[in-house]
Amino acid sequence: MKLRNIFLIILSFCMGLPLNAQNNIKLVVGSYANETGKGIYSFDFNQSTGKATPLDTLEVSNPSFLTLSSDGAMIYAVSENSEDAASVHAITFDQATGRMKLRQSMPTNGADPCYVETNGNLLLTANYSGGSMSVFPLNIDGSLEPMSQQFKGHANGSDAQRQNTPHIHCTRFLPDGNGVLATDFSADQLLRFELTDMKALGDQKVTAQLTKGSGPRHIAFSTDSRFVYVMSELSGAVTVYQYNFGKMKKIQEILSNEVGARGGADIHVSPDGRFLYTSNRLKNDGITIFKIANRTGLLTKVGYQHTGIHPRHFNITPNGRFLLCACRDSNVIQVFRINSATGLLTDTHQDISVDKASCVQFYPIVMQPDLNGDGVFRVIEVTK
Repeated sequence: MKLRNIFLIILSFCMGLPLNAQNNIKLVVGSYANETGKGIYSFDFNQSTGKATPLDTLEVSNPSFLTLSSDGAMIYAVSENSEDAASVHAITFDQATGRMKLRQSMPTNGADPCYVETNGNLLLTANYSGGSMSVFPLNIDGSLEPMSQQFKGHANGSDAQRQNTPHIHCTRFLPDGNGVLATDFSADQLLRFELTDMKALGDQKVTAQLTKGSGPRHIAFSTDSRFVYVMSELSGAVTVYQYNFGKMKKIQEILSNEVGARGGADIHVSPDGRFLYTSNRLKNDGITIFKIANRTGLLTKVGYQHTGIHPRHFNITPNGRFLLCACRDSNVIQVFRINSATGLLTDTHQDISVDKASCVQFYPIVMQPDLNGDGVFRVIEVTK
């Protein structure tokens, strides 16, 4: 398979939109809300200049993680609370104004939900302290049906303090449509679930085993779906798997942070597929930059960018120009410019103030990357 760039200047992102409309996207931020914070924040973000403009806030208890529906009409957010107050919310979202309104809430039946994922038919929550993954069917209008399934994690890891009870930390739909992956934190393994139909998952199977004491946390996929990258919290390592029709083969393990902080956090691949980024907390807080080998998917470390305190989550703008990092204990989202040639980061010093910021998401979430950094958007045609 080869990639062929067809050099077309896209005069509008959607038909009839002016050129500058391509640069303005919506930014939605989750947080650990406290007495001084609101919960969820929306912004207009200019992905040409890196400047954010506040739009709206919505009071929700501890919305530590959120995601948007593919059409942008709905925000789904978890409330990371003890079991009685642990819940997932469906929030209507006006993509034009950034206005948000709570529509519906459902209990997750698992304490401290810390991740939420949807494919448009199902919604999944990873319940960290509950050690489970909850499954919610979605109605056509995006509203939630009651929980229909729940799967439990395991606890047989080597870390007596952190892996003594089950923890599910992340759930991801596989990009090829062949089911779901979940990080079984306390068992150092990845679980895979097949989609039995549009509204249900099949039984869990162990699809990959990590090094003992790793504590797998978050998952990222290569842009061609041939590789799976797993960020582990306890070991601080990234594990690379070759992926083929549901089968996974480990091909590399490389440290993200060598200081032994036991605080590995988030992981993302750049929109052009050339670089991988990971965040590290608790010591030497920052983001590690890896170059991805085109054919093999293997990683080579090329840089490290120091950040504010506790970079729990980050995301990359759809055009690939900026990386926004939620530094929870610095109460800011740092805006870094990405060098398209080297992948390295430069602080723009355009921090966005958000109390206990913990999650950063964009809408629209699909846009062709600015591959050359020249402001020209191009269509990428994939041919065999």
